[in-house]
Amino acid sequence: MSATSVPAGSPLANKQYSKALAAMAVRAPTPLTALTGPMPTHDQAMRKLRQQTTVEMPVVRVDELSKGPGDVVQVDCAHVIKLRAVMGDRNAEGLGATLKHSSQDIRIDMATLPVSAGGKMTQQRTPHSMRTNALMQLKGGMPRFRWQRAHVMLAGARGRQDGTDWIVPQASDPEFAEQMINPVKAPTYNRHWVVNAAGLTQGGAQLGSVVTTDTLKLSHIDEFAAIWSEMPVRMAPIQIPGDPAAGDDPIKGILLLDELAWNDLLTDTTANNNLRTFEQNAIKRASYGELRKHPLFSGDTLMWRNILLKKVQTSIRFNASDAVPHVTAGNRLTATETNVTVAAGLSTTHQVSRLVFLGAQALALASGANQTSEETYSLLENRTNFQRNLEFAGEIIGSEQKLRWALPNEAGDLEPTDFGVAVIDCVVRKRNG
Repeated sequence: MSATSVPAGSPLANKQYSKALAAMAVRAPTPLTALTGPMPTHDQAMRKLRQQTTVEMPVVRVDELSKGPGDVVQVDCAHVIKLRAVMGDRNAEGLGATLKHSSQDIRIDMATLPVSAGGKMTQQRTPHSMRTNALMQLKGGMPRFRWQRAHVMLAGARGRQDGTDWIVPQASDPEFAEQMINPVKAPTYNRHWVVNAAGLTQGGAQLGSVVTTDTLKLSHIDEFAAIWSEMPVRMAPIQIPGDPAAGDDPIKGILLLDELAWNDLLTDTTANNNLRTFEQNAIKRASYGELRKHPLFSGDTLMWRNILLKKVQTSIRFNASDAVPHVTAGNRLTATETNVTVAAGLSTTHQVSRLVFLGAQALALASGANQTSEETYSLLENRTNFQRNLEFAGEIIGSEQKLRWALPNEAGDLEPTDFGVAVIDCVVRKRNG
């Protein structure tokens, strides 16, 4: 069947609508918007050369490819080196600490989200503008698609949730890997914890032994805060623009919880749980400088032990007897993945919920140019069936990838490390079948 295509530069690819879509999509209130730092305006020459946003926030936007062709961008990480002083008149020449760095390549691709506007008679019967309707549908759908890909990347798994709001398919879908573009990697051993009674057990192997009472409590936030402070390969705290206390009293990071884990935390009745206290902590920190204007402090936000707790709509969950990729203690230096089977004792009544903790430099968000404008998002339109049927599509060029480097651990070995992201698995009670 013959079909009409839309070549590059065609007037059908409405540039005004593409710019409107790009503006709306970039500013849409998804977690990506709040977690991304601003583009530096001066200094930091290397980041400026790479068109890279500030590295003090969880999401680092890399727009190097938005200025020209290509499908791979390189992100660099400078290791924190161990310095040693040379005292007095001793010769210091040749004793300098060696600078080390790691690099990571991120591939980008184009994703298209089509919307059908029907045939000529369908358009005749409605007074609404099909182009405007398509624009509004894609305004919400395209940022949601990007956030879901980012959430899956950060969590290191897609999980079982698959409601109508999910655009990214499950991992069993043959198109999953293609839509994710870059490989989804299980959490590194040194960035994975599982709730185990009153404590946290490092590594995903504990998923095979979870029970229905391994729910999230405030004491687990206390434990993770202590773990964070003693990590051999420390996670960098975030520095929110406009926070005057970032140097003296840094925010360790942001813990993203789904609705069920959030509910368990709020309804925890153990002695140390004081909801009003950590609500007031967030309000107090938001009063510093310009923080009250930052989207991270909008909506439901709590703070405890300098960890921001944020509720998110998407959920990464696993059912009883699911096979979940993880890195064992024995494979920590290679990050080789094997499957652990979630404990069958959860039955059909409970699931495992994966919480995502974000420090600085957790995710690279790479964007590329398209054929019709300098924007990453475009609205395309096409007529088929002898010009009687109208179809729209939103186009995104870019990808997401968790930032992972091989960093020296306490033994001096180079260990693959998810630099700015850690996960905590806990049990939640299912509220539906």
